[in-house]
Amino acid sequence: MAHDGADMTNIHMTDLLALTEATLPEIAKLTADATNSLRALVTRDGKVSGAALEENQFAAHALSWLATYNQSLIQLRGWAGRIAEEGKFGAMESLILQIGFGEYLAQISGGIPMSQGEVARLADLGVSWTPGAEAAKLIAEGNSPAARQALVAMMRDNQGRALFGTSGLDEDLEMIRDQFHRYAEERVIPFAHEWHLKDELIPMDTINELAELGVFGLTIPEEYGGLGLSKASMVVVTEELSRGYIGVGSLGTRSEIAAELILCGGTEEQKAKWLPGLASGEILSTAVFTEPNTGSDLGSLRTRAVKDGDDWVVTGNKTWITHAQRTHVMTLLARTDPNTTDYRGLSMFLAEKTPGTDENPFPTPGMTGGEIEVLGYRGMKEYELGFDGFRVKGENLLGGEEGKGFKQLMETFESARIQTAARAVGVAQSACEIGMQYAIDRKQFGKSLIEFPRVGGKLAMMAVEIMIARQLTYFSAWEKDHGHRCDLEAGMAKLLGARVAWAAADNALQIHGGNGFALEYTISRILCDARILNIFEGAAEIQAQVIARRLLG
Repeated sequence: MAHDGADMTNIHMTDLLALTEATLPEIAKLTADATNSLRALVTRDGKVSGAALEENQFAAHALSWLATYNQSLIQLRGWAGRIAEEGKFGAMESLILQIGFGEYLAQISGGIPMSQGEVARLADLGVSWTPGAEAAKLIAEGNSPAARQALVAMMRDNQGRALFGTSGLDEDLEMIRDQFHRYAEERVIPFAHEWHLKDELIPMDTINELAELGVFGLTIPEEYGGLGLSKASMVVVTEELSRGYIGVGSLGTRSEIAAELILCGGTEEQKAKWLPGLASGEILSTAVFTEPNTGSDLGSLRTRAVKDGDDWVVTGNKTWITHAQRTHVMTLLARTDPNTTDYRGLSMFLAEKTPGTDENPFPTPGMTGGEIEVLGYRGMKEYELGFDGFRVKGENLLGGEEGKGFKQLMETFESARIQTAARAVGVAQSACEIGMQYAIDRKQFGKSLIEFPRVGGKLAMMAVEIMIARQLTYFSAWEKDHGHRCDLEAGMAKLLGARVAWAAADNALQIHGGNGFALEYTISRILCDARILNIFEGAAEIQAQVIARRLLG
């Protein structure tokens, strides 16, 4: 074991493990009390009322954040306990645990930031909390300036490592991490900023390299040509590739969504036809769900598919379709029952198309499209699509059944949100590393920026929150791998991860000062890329609403 760090902080390592463990029942009870308080407020005739929940939306979302912090502390303490048993709980890990608990307990007591201008307070939930002795000590001493400075000093000494602090993964997953860390360093990071500035698609050479590395078939079963690995492996790969560039980290999301849809809802014939090509990267896919006026309200989609002989004819418009130009197949959600106005009339199609070129992006008959210019997340590009007489083979109705589309889509949300959380952790890690290197190199008033307490403190908090988000993401993947329902955990990981990524990018740009606002500096891209994480795969407000509904039952 490393030295105990007692000379750098007020809390001895052994005491810290006991203190943090003792606070968990307190926060669990507080969360349960808040849940019961809100449930009483929004219950009508024995059931949670949607109207009442909307009236009390701020409180509902405050509950979601409180529950997310509760789960975050459980997972951070679980991580510390596991690595302590392995003899890997050193001074850096001790400081991460101490600062993390000190800060999150203080925020629970005083107010959790849901966004820059919205703070969730216990009073919003009709509860109060007087911290017990252990929690009070952690609040008073945990996130001290001395602890932050000690942590950032270790981060500076430890810069050659991919992570700040032991991640707690097994050897196989660490080997996977190392492989994709090297790939990102050599084949992504040197080129990513140029791709962004030129607003170019990620080169096909890179996509082909990722295919050879198995990225597109990571979690597809071996019988269908995939690697048959865990969701945890997908998280590690996505995190490292997103650390290089969010666009590269997101390429695997396309095949993950399509494969999950087919595995959960497809016929055996559809699995045999599509999964091997998705796994090998020979078939590139895109998700075609969102419409111009629906946003997150997928149940009100208007794009329609009408039966014509054995086939279907699609008419309507879609927007925010990622990587649409190059792909071979679209997972397309459309209304097949014209007599419905909600989710019950929707069906999912595996709609084949011809990949386009820059000169002719959408050559398939019945289909048009135009690019949406965006701030960041540029490497696959975003498109608006129009369908007018677009034909889909009858055999490509997912599962061969009408009206199952929304249910089929819901089954993929766990994996999609776990992967989005992993992308967020990767982007946050990138921001932290870039911010730290600049703070070391940049000299002001005769010393490096990193030596100034507020600059060092920003970097220390990045490392702490990244570890919290990382452990929450690993836990949601573990739950998925063990066959447990994990929409709640995945939603929490995505909710927190997106906030952490944006905070890390914003603070890293602040460390750069005026240079961070210059397009030539990489951090300007990281800021733009981080911003989308709070919006796609369920905006933060939608995510908080979904979590609250689950908590209230």
